[in-house]
Amino acid sequence: MLDKRKFYIDGQWVDPLAPHDLEVINPATEEAIAVISLGTEADIERAVAAAKRAFQSYSLTSVEERLALLEKLLAIYERRYEEMARTITLELGAPATMSREQQADVGVGHLKGFIDALKNLHMREKLPNGDTLLREPIGVCGLITPWNWPINQIALKVVPALATGCTCVLKPSEFTPLNAMLYAEMVHEAGFPAGTFNLVNGEGAACGAALSRHPDIEMMSFTGSTRAGKAVTRDAAENIKRVTLELGGKSPNIVFADADLEDRIPASVAEIFNNSGQSCDAPTRMLVERSVYDKVVALAEEAGKAARVGDPTEEGDHIGPLVSDIQFGRVQALIEAGIAEGARVLVGGAGKPEGFEKGYFVKPTIFADVTNDMKIAREEVFGPVLVLIPFDTEEEAIAVANDTPYGLAAYVQSGDLERAQRVAARLRAGMVHINGGPHRYGSPFGGYKQSGNGREGGRFGLEDFLEVKTVHLPDVA
Repeated sequence: MLDKRKFYIDGQWVDPLAPHDLEVINPATEEAIAVISLGTEADIERAVAAAKRAFQSYSLTSVEERLALLEKLLAIYERRYEEMARTITLELGAPATMSREQQADVGVGHLKGFIDALKNLHMREKLPNGDTLLREPIGVCGLITPWNWPINQIALKVVPALATGCTCVLKPSEFTPLNAMLYAEMVHEAGFPAGTFNLVNGEGAACGAALSRHPDIEMMSFTGSTRAGKAVTRDAAENIKRVTLELGGKSPNIVFADADLEDRIPASVAEIFNNSGQSCDAPTRMLVERSVYDKVVALAEEAGKAARVGDPTEEGDHIGPLVSDIQFGRVQALIEAGIAEGARVLVGGAGKPEGFEKGYFVKPTIFADVTNDMKIAREEVFGPVLVLIPFDTEEEAIAVANDTPYGLAAYVQSGDLERAQRVAARLRAGMVHINGGPHRYGSPFGGYKQSGNGREGGRFGLEDFLEVKTVHLPDVA
């Protein structure tokens, strides 16, 4: 078992001020693979102090100096790419192929996106009215990242902080801390000055709250549940610090009768099952035009039955386990609620798949004949669970799609591109995918309503970490 009980503070791996061990569990085997230490408010204090000292000089570095450091980080990440993929498989349970092609890849893609954006960002510009606009790093940033796409969120927070001249303290999820510690090794090797990046493992109620409340933290960037995002916002309010949030989702997937159903339905089912359904922007509510509802139900059932659960260490497109026993229990409870509410189970259901008594595996599940007031249509399941809801008109589809407290992503499937774009314009979501259009590196990621605020990725992601200063010069006679 790996001993990972140190924190990365002020350019060094240091012991926690008070021991508080926690075992990291492999979700496929339920066996401990490492031991970390959970930090305290005192550990956060040390890390923030180091970041505050480092900010005095790092904030004055040039864009060219920071670009050179980011290029070094990119080269190191690419060299250790396979190590990152294996680590994520081990602690998250993401299947090996998925870890390599998606989970680890984001560390390269987002970094390249930020490098390109930084090269094209004007830190100083002349306004048409004669004033000068300066973009300056906001200060010391507290970063809290989740377990479901760990490097994705680390890259979307750590990289823009360092790229803009900020310094930071990262608190990754205690369920998947090993990839974050590997990333810290890469940052260290790249030569970022001591104190610019710091890492403290810990629980949200202790370390996360300590970051959010700290008077020397100028910005909090949080990704996780809406409930926890509200807690971060409340804690941060005392100091009026900037808060950016990427929270939950219950994304609608509107399927019109003129869509290429044989292509788009299996693809949509595969997307919800990807990462074991543990994605905040997953298309979990499939809204289907009633004239093709029976056909879509049949296609979805066929695709669902073809989905395979398997060992995450093996190559392939199978589904791995959920991250933890806690998550397993939550997903089971919601599947059972769907059955109790009268939704028709097409595929899966409660319990573990046959042959997977050990590990946090669940049956990939599809419900038909769901109404939008059911619990499984309202709450974020965060597992491989899809619900099918019929609709009659375009107006009804838009109304049902928007009838959710969330607004992260939405999906539209239609053979009429003009209609698809018309509908997309009326959906209250931060991102709309039409006919399988992917999210591309460098584009903004974020949502409306209780899915959060701020945008991550590319230029918009950099601007979240910048203050804007206007310099007023005297009029020239």
